[in-house]
Amino acid sequence: MDEKIKFTILDILSKQNDMTLATIREDGYPQATTVCYASDGLDIYFGCTPHSQKSRNIAQSNKISLTITPHYTDWNSIRGLSIGGRAELLIEQPDIVRTEAMFFAKFPFLVQYAPDARSNLTLYRIIPEVISVLDYTKQFGHVDYVTLPARK
Repeated sequence: MDEKIKFTILDILSKQNDMTLATIREDGYPQATTVCYASDGLDIYFGCTPHSQKSRNIAQSNKISLTITPHYTDWNSIRGLSIGGRAELLIEQPDIVRTEAMFFAKFPFLVQYAPDARSNLTLYRIIPEVISVLDYTKQFGHVDYVTLPARK
């Protein structure tokens, strides 16, 4: 991957708090929801309750799409990410502890919810497979496409 494009991706990921996550419902319709996230490199993490629609959707198909769009003041300053990938439930305790630490570092106010959240929260890692990088600061309508190698 081109280093400038990777820098743009990581910059957007690190400076935003929310993403719109689309999962596939049982009836085949997509469901889009806004959730907060933390990231580590290109991996993106989020949480939800185990019985939520998102969790049920991911259990039947782990294919996801998401968008992250920083605030912009005019169309020539639009930047953003559109990502397709797979969501995986975190089950190993070291992964869960590390992910919780990322969330507490990014969102310090979450500490007050931690005892209740730990008993009723599932955490997921999104492994990106395709990324569209919108960067209208380069040219109106400019998009770079990145395909990442498959990994487990």
